[in-house]
Amino acid sequence: MICSYCGYENIQNAENCGFCDAPLKKKRAKMRDFLVLDHVELPFGELSGFHTYDLLVLLRLVREERTKCYNLMRTIQKAPEDVIVDPDTLRFAEQEYRRYTARLKVIEGILIDRMGYKPKRVDDKLLEALRVKIEKN
Repeated sequence: MICSYCGYENIQNAENCGFCDAPLKKKRAKMRDFLVLDHVELPFGELSGFHTYDLLVLLRLVREERTKCYNLMRTIQKAPEDVIVDPDTLRFAEQEYRRYTARLKVIEGILIDRMGYKPKRVDDKLLEALRVKIEKN
């Protein structure tokens, strides 16, 4: 088995590379063709297996959704007094905001572990530059 990190040829049944001690059976993350907001609900173990590019796309999606939830929550809270707002609606908006905030922190934590920082802004320019670098290699 050839090590995907150093290229050293190892014994077939070995767990780690004989040269660099990298795990031989660990799969390297590959970019996904399609991501949806529902992917942020995956457990930490699965999210940490995502490619960094995919995590940045998910970060962008969850930030957008969290902003929508925040704006909805603030709109409901600022409703005029003569408008009756169901308390369950307000509670739901608050729960969604907290849920997306927690998911956001998980993804940002994984990115901090990998990149050393969390990007303040994930825009098309950043994603396109990263995609070009990835495709060159």
